[in-house]
Amino acid sequence: MSRSFNFKQFIINDHGCGMPISTDGVLLGAWANLPQQGHIVDIGTGSGLLALMAAQRTQSTTITAIELDSVAAAAATANFSLSPWASRLQCIKNDITHWCQNIPPATIDSIICNPPYFNAGQHAQQQHRATARHTDSLSHQQLLATISYLLTIDGSASIILPTYEGQQLITQAHTYGLYCQRRCHVRTTDQKPVMRTLIELTKNCSITKQQQLCIHTDNTYSPDFITLTKDFYLKM
Repeated sequence: MSRSFNFKQFIINDHGCGMPISTDGVLLGAWANLPQQGHIVDIGTGSGLLALMAAQRTQSTTITAIELDSVAAAAATANFSLSPWASRLQCIKNDITHWCQNIPPATIDSIICNPPYFNAGQHAQQQHRATARHTDSLSHQQLLATISYLLTIDGSASIILPTYEGQQLITQAHTYGLYCQRRCHVRTTDQKPVMRTLIELTKNCSITKQQQLCIHTDNTYSPDFITLTKDFYLKM
């Protein structure tokens, strides 16, 4: 079934993609620290949401979106072609670990990734959804090694994960010469536990800046959530 999502400056059709458009992706795309020029890589772009958000937020960056699944890569390519930033966006159908073999080290200024979440548990019956959700196709260790290889010394990588997996990734990052510069704990309401962690990794060791974000207050979107996402959601 074809599904289109209208944002303020672009439209996305995620037909056939393993993971549909979600609040997680919008949060990451709005929160990520992005340069205004240079080269941004979106690892596992799916339908292209993060790459399109990065294009909207930056003035003269080149954005390369890598996607393993052929159906999702085709969807992202189509979405890019219909956007105002088609000349700055490219989707490549490839495994990120293979793509890196032809890229010089320390040449990417920013990396964004809404990665496969789960290291264990039951897999989805549909293969493209299982690939998007589980780390069989891209382990968090492979992701960290890729970030460490690609990122410039002053660059940053932004990721969203469930709380437990996020803490594991932060702990493992040191092995790859990466450090958590910013960390945002996300709750759906102030009465519920942290459900997601937004993570910014850099090659520079420093004290982590801790942040908190609550999506809903009093049965409506919170002021902080509205401020973060208002440039993208139509009703904000």
